[in-house]
Amino acid sequence: MVSTIGEEPGKVWRTLDGNGGLSVVVIPRRAGLPRPLVERAIGWLARENKVVFDKVKNVEVVALR
Repeated sequence: MVSTIGEEPGKVWRTLDGNGGLSVVVIPRRAGLPRPLVERAIGWLARENKVVFDKVKNVEVVALR
């Protein structure tokens, strides 16, 4: 698992890049990753100021800056 820590944010970034903003429920399916890893990857990307968060119809959406 440690060897893939840097890979998950890249997969999530590419998923968002190809699809625009997505809900946090949809991202794991599109990225092909388990939800806990996606949550960590989103945190990593947020810390690096690469993503923005929004709420659309009461659903949390993540998009690239």
